[in-house]
Amino acid sequence: MTTSCLFVSDLHGSESRYEKLWAAIAGELPAAVFLGGDLLPHFAHAGPERDFVRERLAPGFAALRERLGAAYPPVFLILGNDDPRAFEPSIVAEGDAGLWLYAHQRRFDLPGGFCVYGYAYVPPTPFLLKDWERYDVSRYVDPGCVSPEEGRRSVDVPAHEIRDATIRDDLERLAGDADLGRSVFLFHSPPYDTLLDRAALDGSSHDHVPLDVHVGSIAIRRFIEARRPRLTLHGHIHESARLTGSWKERIGGTVALSAAHDGVELALVRFDLEDPDGATRRLV
Repeated sequence: MTTSCLFVSDLHGSESRYEKLWAAIAGELPAAVFLGGDLLPHFAHAGPERDFVRERLAPGFAALRERLGAAYPPVFLILGNDDPRAFEPSIVAEGDAGLWLYAHQRRFDLPGGFCVYGYAYVPPTPFLLKDWERYDVSRYVDPGCVSPEEGRRSVDVPAHEIRDATIRDDLERLAGDADLGRSVFLFHSPPYDTLLDRAALDGSSHDHVPLDVHVGSIAIRRFIEARRPRLTLHGHIHESARLTGSWKERIGGTVALSAAHDGVELALVRFDLEDPDGATRRLV
């Protein structure tokens, strides 16, 4: 039984990247495919009348499923901070139709005793769309960032949830007391202070306060250190691999991989569930 998988993230509605992904799936027949968020066209460039999910994403995967038949792999996906949550119902509906498994705040089992968890939220950013932003470990907001209580949203959320929810508490509820030794966590945010969350903020400041060049989640970092999942998958910070020279990090016994990329190519990460240390990344 193959345990080789494909992982991509931050495709931002690029037709060419999706075509490359579908070709790779058809050619390699992986055991599973993971999409780590920011899947839709850039929020600032996408009109509210366009539903990319039903116009392009779902038809593309449907054609692939028809082509592959029984060899069509499970496709796990989450959304990202640039994906308006108003399109979540389309994602859920197409998932219910069998095209993919919408993984946000859910757990799925895989053969071989593996399990998959998904989590889309990121800590506060400077961007104004707040659908997929949460306070991290407290209500602190980094200089230059916009609070989740400000900005705008494409769906209504109770004020108490916006004010009180944290990534830390979400992850505790999601994982519960499960043994995570054979788990894969599909995150959009990378963990804080790693090779995967390095932003191009060198020398930048806000109101004379220097900005931290590491912009990942403290809660996710602490969760990985405490719970030791087998593998974590990340995106969000496009330039991190270029700036640090690495798209892979080890945190204790956990392998963490990023598929974010700031070029026009698709960053295609291949990994084996039994040997995540051997993961490879190719720009296509």
